[in-house]
Order: sequence, then C-alpha cells, then structure tokens
Amino acid sequence: MDQVVTASVHQYNQDETKSSQTGKGQRNFVNLPVLHPERLKTAKVLVEKAVKMHKVFSVQGPYPVIREALRARGWVEQRMHRSNHCAHQCHNNDSRATSVDAADSDDNSDDVEEEQDPDGLYDLMSRLVRKEIVYFYWTNRRDAINTNNLQKEQITNHFAKAGSFTTKVGLCVNLRNLHWFDSADPDTFFPRCYRLGAQDEKHAFIEDYRRTACTSLLKYIVEKEHGVQGERRSHNIASIDDQRKQSKSKPMVLSQMIDCALKVCQEFLESLEHRDIDISLDTAQTLTKEEWAKFIDSYYLVVHGGAELENSDHFVKCCKTMLQRMRQVSPQLDIDGMHNIWIIKPGAKSRGRGIKCAKHLDHILRLVNSDTTLMKESKWVVQKYLERPFLVHGTKFDVRQWFLVTDWNPLTVWFYKKCYLRFSTQPYSLDTLDSSVHLCNNSIQKHLRPSQQRHRGIPADNMWSDDQFRTFLSNQGQEDQWETVVVPGMKKAIIHALQTTQDLMESRKNTFELYGADFMLGRDLRPWLIEINVSPTMAPSTHVTARLCAAVQEDTLRVVLDRRIDRTANSGDFELIYRQAAVEVPQYVGVNLLVEGFKIKQPCPLPPLRSSGLSAPKHRGLVKEKDPAVEKGKPLPKVLLKNATTQLKTMRCSAPLPHHLPPEPTVTLHIETLTFHLPSDYKQVHSLSH
Repeated sequence: MDQVVTASVHQYNQDETKSSQTGKGQRNFVNLPVLHPERLKTAKVLVEKAVKMHKVFSVQGPYPVIREALRARGWVEQRMHRSNHCAHQCHNNDSRATSVDAADSDDNSDDVEEEQDPDGLYDLMSRLVRKEIVYFYWTNRRDAINTNNLQKEQITNHFAKAGSFTTKVGLCVNLRNLHWFDSADPDTFFPRCYRLGAQDEKHAFIEDYRRTACTSLLKYIVEKEHGVQGERRSHNIASIDDQRKQSKSKPMVLSQMIDCALKVCQEFLESLEHRDIDISLDTAQTLTKEEWAKFIDSYYLVVHGGAELENSDHFVKCCKTMLQRMRQVSPQLDIDGMHNIWIIKPGAKSRGRGIKCAKHLDHILRLVNSDTTLMKESKWVVQKYLERPFLVHGTKFDVRQWFLVTDWNPLTVWFYKKCYLRFSTQPYSLDTLDSSVHLCNNSIQKHLRPSQQRHRGIPADNMWSDDQFRTFLSNQGQEDQWETVVVPGMKKAIIHALQTTQDLMESRKNTFELYGADFMLGRDLRPWLIEINVSPTMAPSTHVTARLCAAVQEDTLRVVLDRRIDRTANSGDFELIYRQAAVEVPQYVGVNLLVEGFKIKQPCPLPPLRSSGLSAPKHRGLVKEKDPAVEKGKPLPKVLLKNATTQLKTMRCSAPLPHHLPPEPTVTLHIETLTFHLPSDYKQVHSLSH
C-alpha cells in the first residue's frame, strides 16, 4: 500500500504540474495544495480501511448529501470523471430527450457540483482507489451503469426496465391488468387513460369522450337547478352567435339533447350488465355519426358557451336518477366535472414539456395526429383531467410523494412519511387551459411570476411541506382526513402500480431505487395517481425541498446500507408498507444441455412367440401378389432359408415372427452420447417464463 500511495502522489504532482503548464486544469501553480506528510498518512489509513471493507463508491450528478453521508460512514469516492462518464452513456445529448430515462425522470442534470476540497484530500483519496472495484453506485441516469457487468456484491441505485410503470404509456397500459393481481379497481385511484396511437384505444377514447359529454350535460342541468355557478363560463350574446355560426350542424333543442344523453347512459349501463349481447348491430340504438356531431355541437354551446336554455325543471328528476345510477358504476364521475377536459401528454418528454389541456374532440385528435412519430410508436397519451380538485385558497396543487423499492422478489416497498406540495402560480379556473393554471411542475412554475389575484397564504416559492398542509386541514376541520384518507390512498395506489409490473422487472439483488410519485387530491381528499418519476429531483430549490430532499437521501442510505449490517437499524422516516412472499425461481442450468449414457451390454430377450395358430399381421401397401408355389406349401430353398435366419439374428427390432422361423433371436440396444444445443436466447425466454 505504501508503494501505491507513493506512486499515486507522484502521479498527482505530475498531473497538477502539467495542468498548471497547459492552463487546462482547474488549479494553477500558485494555488496548488500542499500535501503534508500527516495528510498523506491520514489518506493512506482511510483508503486502506475502505478498500479492506469494500467501501469504495462512485456518484454521478449533483448529490452532495449522498457524498457526505457515505464519507461519514467510512466510504471513499472513486470519482466518475467526465470522460469516464461519457463512456458509460448510451445516448448523446441530442437523443437524451427521447430516451426512456429522460421521459420518466425530473432530474436531468449531469453536472457535478463544485466541491469544497481545499487541501486536496478527497482528490488524493480518489486517485488512490482509482483501480479498485466500486461497490456502491449512485447515478441520476439508469444507462450510466451497465448492470450486466456488475459483480454480485456491487450495489446500484437503478433497476433495469423500470419504464413499465415510470413512463406515461407504461403506467397507462399495465394498470389495466390489476385485476390479475388484486381485487382493486384502477379507476378508483388512476384517471382513465388511453393511447391514441393504438386504433382500438383511440376508438375507446372517442366513445368515452362522447359518453362523458352526456353525463356532463346531465350534471349541468341538475347543478343549474341547484344554483351551482362555480364552473359556468360567462359569455356575451355575440360569442354564442359566433359559436353557432362555426357549428357545422343545427343545434338540437334541450329535450332532444337530454333524450340522447339518457339513451347513451342507459346503453352503457346495459353493456356493463351484459344485457346488450343479444342486440344485433343493425338494431342497436346507438347514435349515428351525424347525430353525434349534432349533439356535441349543441353540448359545446350549452355547457362551454353558456347558451340560454328553455325551462328544464321537468328534466331535473330524470337527470338526477340517471346520475345516481352512473355514479354506482363510475368511480370517476365526481372528478369529471362538466367541461369534458382532457390532458394530452407526449410519452417521450418529462417535466411537463409538451403537456396540454383540451376540451374539444377535434382539437385533441388534430394535436396528436400532427406528430406521426409519436402516433406510430403509440406514445401519445390522453387522460381525463380532474376538473374538481381539492384547492388550497382557491389554488391548484399536486403532491410529490417518495417511495423506495429495495427488491422485486420478494417485492419490498418503503413509503416515506414526509412529502411536499407544489402550487401553480395562478388561481384555479376553467376559463383558461393555460399551463400556468393547471400544471404544477416546479420546472414550469418556477419561471412564472405569481399572480396578484392569488391568495397571500400561498408562498412565493409555490411549495408547502406536508406539515403546513395538515395545519391547513386542521383549520378546515379536516385534520383526520390526512391519516385516514390521503396517506392510505397513496400507499394503496403505489402498491397496486408496482404489483402490475413486478413480472416485467429484472430483479437484481443489491439494487434499489428511489421514485417520486405525483398525486392530486379530489374534493373528498381522495388521492389520484398522476405519474411516477424515476430519479426524482433532489435540488434544494426552496427551503422546503432543501430540508426534505436532504432527509430522504440520508434515510435512503439508512435503509439500503445500515440495515444490511443491522436489521434493527433506524430507517428514518421510511416505513415498510409491503413485503411480498418470495417466489422460488428454478435454478438456471446453462445454455448447453448434455445427455450422456452407456451401451447396455446384457441382451434382453424378446417376448415369447404367439401360438402357431395366429398369423402375422398384414401391413397395407406392403402385401404383394400371392405366389402360387408358396400357397401350395412348397418349401423354400435352403439357401434363402439360411440367409433369412442370419438376418433375423442381427435385427434390433422386429415384428412378431412367423411360427416356422427360428425362435427367439436376441436384441441389443445401443445408446449413444447426445448433445443438445439450445438457442442463444434461451436465457431470456427462461427468465421471462418464471
């Protein structure tokens, strides 16, 4: 070790001298640190101990908390220099926006922060372990490390193939399979979602949009009767006339609209009860394309345009009755609102980029058809927008909730007890669909100035901790709702999302991953899962995130490192909420299958011959014309008889022998050595089957 230290110090001095001469280094000759003998001795002791205990780590990205926490535990960093980092990358900067990690991550920074190392101790220790094996990797990108090249003892903070639930498309598709894993209904915690690139889902979305327009009209009639005006838009007569001029068909009268809406809802209820299977397509009472166009145009004028209606008092009762029936089978009826707003998300972008809200069907379809690449790859996702969220001082917000997965077999999930809220900069309103009102991503809102009309109780940095929100609920008389409704709902949604993708994940031991789930709360405080992010941002953007992000990183190391040594170690604010029973996986036997055997030396006798009264069986296609000489019983020549007898003695298998041939010849079985070569993709097929 002394020779390694001496050589490393010599190389360190050469590198620093070269940097000062070329001017390309970060240090110059004037401010080169002085390496005292005592400092070298300290570095040697720390490095020796770390190498002996397999405590060499590498961090890529701005994670000073992780570095400090590992060093406090006796770990030494092998710095991932920029050149080495680039060698690990699978995509360049131009393709980063379309990679899987970029699509599901909200931490896209690859720059390492300027570290305070005035005496050069950390730099020297890093050089001393530059050829040692790294036993702990923490990166902000999954493709920075190839897990197939890692040894069993090496730890990394990313699982492979997490796109099955951390992408918008993956979460949309896999939650539909929840009924195979649990009795829960995804419609109770995940807003219904469709891939517009798939034709069958595109048609399903159009049907859903039309049906939602029908229920929205029924709500409008009922709430108008009860004087609910909070979501109505005020338009002057001119704007209504303009909409009527733009309409392609003549608007329907109210009675016709309600009849159509009730008929569509009734047919939907019958389809759920399977009472429509005996109805032929010719006699089905669905609306024609022209009738739908007329209904949707009239719906726009009434609900969106605020057109005046005829007296609708006698329609209220039947509308109420139908909505009550629909509410029993549609868990999302309360969050749908009346404006039929949907949110369109390009699956290949993150941090709110490209996300738009729309309420006109033709606008939604035109928007997604404009990008043929995303349509071809089925990456356009349209999801029902929560029109009636829980508001704080009239402002929309979402909740960032962390959770940690330490194993996929058995599935082990840790839930963080702390979270934070992200507010929009504008008061909530459906008069505009601008992102400043409806998207709460900090990457979007931090560039906007808070509105003067927003309540003064919302902080300028647009963030609250969960403690501040609980105080707000307490002032509203809903303090118990946090522990009885919000937290249990978030836990169940996370567990269900992971259950549906467990079989698609590559379960590697000594691997963990921290995720960030985004939730919205309905008016009843029920949480709705919006998306799950890999590599959630840990930037201390506000005083709230500066405290909570540092705590969650420290507690993550407590779970994945401290508990490896002591199972009773403190896990911080992480709570184990799910641990599945382990599923045994058959041992992999390799690619080549070899079967060996030996020749059986002892002959086995044939079964006894049948009696002479039984004739040998005849085989079709082999029977020749009868020989008259043989038919008369003329004996065969002796030469032919001798040859036939010799052949029968050497036969391995034979049909039952005629009674006039020599009895009981012996049969010898030969077993040769066989080698079966399986296809090269056997390992992949084998792992998927289990």
